[in-house]
Order: sequence, then structure tokens, then C-alpha cells
Amino acid sequence: MRSDRLVIFDCDGVLVDSEPISIAVLLEVITAAGATIEPSVAYRRFLGRSMASIAKAVEDECGLAMTDGHLEEMRARLYERFRQELKPIPGLVETLAGLHPPHCVASSSQPERIRLSLGVTGLLSHFEPHIFSATMVANGKPAPDLFLHAATMMGVEPAKCVVIEDSPAGIEAARRAGMQVMAFAGGSHAAPAGLKAAFETLGPDSIFHDMRELPALLARIDKQLQVPDKTPPT
Repeated sequence: MRSDRLVIFDCDGVLVDSEPISIAVLLEVITAAGATIEPSVAYRRFLGRSMASIAKAVEDECGLAMTDGHLEEMRARLYERFRQELKPIPGLVETLAGLHPPHCVASSSQPERIRLSLGVTGLLSHFEPHIFSATMVANGKPAPDLFLHAATMMGVEPAKCVVIEDSPAGIEAARRAGMQVMAFAGGSHAAPAGLKAAFETLGPDSIFHDMRELPALLARIDKQLQVPDKTPPT
């Protein structure tokens, strides 16, 4: 990977296999509050979105106003399950070990949740301090704000950024930011969320299922650009 390019990773479902846990906790809280959402609908509607946008969607579609109490309960349950169950995406650790900087995280989650997720899975040292949250921008995904903010903070032009995403909202955000985007369909939520069909409709630059494929995919992008690599030899 060229040193003048930036790889921007989403967190949930890309770095950590968190989506089934997150959806389960969300549905538990919604059900206890008196509303019902089918898991398939939750996967389709809420993947890749911030808690604020999820709360608004639940109110609009189910008539349930999610209070601060609901959100705090959800976070408490979620964080406890993360500490007990959360794992990194298979193949990610060895991939990151061979991935040259710069790379960063840009997630819809709050900063404390991102750091908890990366911390309990042993990934934090690969990204700290280059961690960006939707709380840092005006509009979350599918708006391009978060990815553009990450690129600005990392000092890389949007056209030289490659985003690794697992949600339709994230893919749309990357496209709107003028960045290349690779769709990752290797998380355990990919099948129940119907990600393969969604990705094929959205037309990302590539779709892959094994994180160990990433270095070769990134090298292929650089070869397609046909721009000499200016990285000095080691």
C-alpha cells in the first residue's frame, strides 16, 4: 500500500464482530419498552448508523420515543457483553501487522465504545490516536462528514482514501466523500443482514469476505492507478 494513501476502517462489523451483539441488545431494550422490530428489519435499517439516528428511526417507525434512560440501559448492557464476548474479525490481527500506515478508524459509535471495542479485542494499539467518531461531525453516515473529517485530520486528500465498510450507509457515505470503498462481508452478521445482495446493488469497488485478502486488494488498487510508488526503499 502506498504511503501517501489512507485506509479508513469502520469499526463494528469490520474490525470487531460486534453487530449480532449490538442488534440483540437493541431489540431487548425496544421489546422491554413495548415495541417490536423483527431482527431482519433491524439489521437492514440500523447497521452502520449512530445511536441518535437509530433512536429517531425507532420513534418514526414504531412510535417509541427512546429516552436517555433507554439509551443508557442499552449502553450498559452492550458494554458488559462486549467485555465478555467481543472478538476481533478473523484474520484481522495478522492483516494489521503487515499493513503500513497511515490507517485510522471512522465509526458511527461514540469514542468510548470504539475504544472499549478495540481495547477488549487487543486492537487499540494499531489505531490510537487515529480514532474518529460520528460525534465529531454534524451529520453521521450516510452523510460523508465523518470520512471527510478523518481524511482532513490525517492530512490525506479524499481521492486518495480507501474505506473499508460493512454497511449500506457506510458505503454511501464513502461514495459521497469521493473515496474508494471496499465492502467487507465476512462478519457473522453478513448473512442475516443480507449484505451480499445489498453490496451488489450499491456497487462498491470490491466485495471481500476474508480480511486476509485486504493487502492484495489494496495493492491491486495502486496498480490500477498506474502511479509509481514513491515510498523510499527500506
